Amino acid sequence: MLIELSYATYLAAALGMTVWVARTLRTNGEIFLIDCFGHDEKLARSTNHLLVTGFYLVNIGFILLALQLGREPQTAPEAIRFVATKVGLAVLVLGLWHFFNMHLIAKFGRKVGRWLREAAVLNG
Repeated sequence: MLIELSYATYLAAALGMTVWVARTLRTNGEIFLIDCFGHDEKLARSTNHLLVTGFYLVNIGFILLALQLGREPQTAPEAIRFVATKVGLAVLVLGLWHFFNMHLIAKFGRKVGRWLREAAVLNG
């Protein structure tokens, strides 16, 4: 029963955190993307939706794959370490992935915004 409870606790914590972070990213990410994409709100909203969808897919995939990592706990202290290690690994890897994506969006989003503004002037 301890093993099942550990897995359930890990899944509840990791998936709950994923939903909370995705909602935060959806709300606050749109403002960032609007600025990056030269105030093209339609492009920013579309990109934001795609990024949040990708965030869910990557996170849930990682969380499920991480189920197989580590030795199953036999005692209560091992169960705590088991859950903490799995949740901590998910937070660390996905946090690093998020900052990598933010760097790319900041770098290339401004270029896309500039291209859109230039195209609007030329088609103008």
